[in-house]
Amino acid sequence: MKTNYLMLHTITRVVSFIILSFSIFLFFAGHNNPGGGFIGGLMTASALLLLYVSFDIKSIKKVIPFDYSKIIAIGLLIAIATGLNSMLFGDAFLTQYFGYYDVPILGEIELTTALPFDLGIYLVVVAISLLIILTIAEDDS
Repeated sequence: MKTNYLMLHTITRVVSFIILSFSIFLFFAGHNNPGGGFIGGLMTASALLLLYVSFDIKSIKKVIPFDYSKIIAIGLLIAIATGLNSMLFGDAFLTQYFGYYDVPILGEIELTTALPFDLGIYLVVVAISLLIILTIAEDDS
């Protein structure tokens, strides 16, 4: 008898969408409020892990065919480049710069160097979390 996982898969899709939306909110709120790349990355990893648990690991790997070790390297390079950027201007490593700019449709927005740093941290946390947990899950011994 074949098991029907229709309800589980439907609820997983809805809950994963909610978690991913909240992780994006936490990511963008992070340089002014609690949140940022670390907690946003953990939330994204938890949403993706929920998909891995609900569906099959092989089918999710077809949909999300990323090499997580390369994503870790890219995230680290982004975070380090953000820190080195401030040294080019003669300031200390990881000095934050920000400014307010008028954008035609959005109005006045704040641009800061904390956002690319948070992006690097976000990528590292998502990739490390998924790499560790999926490596343990795929271990057959």
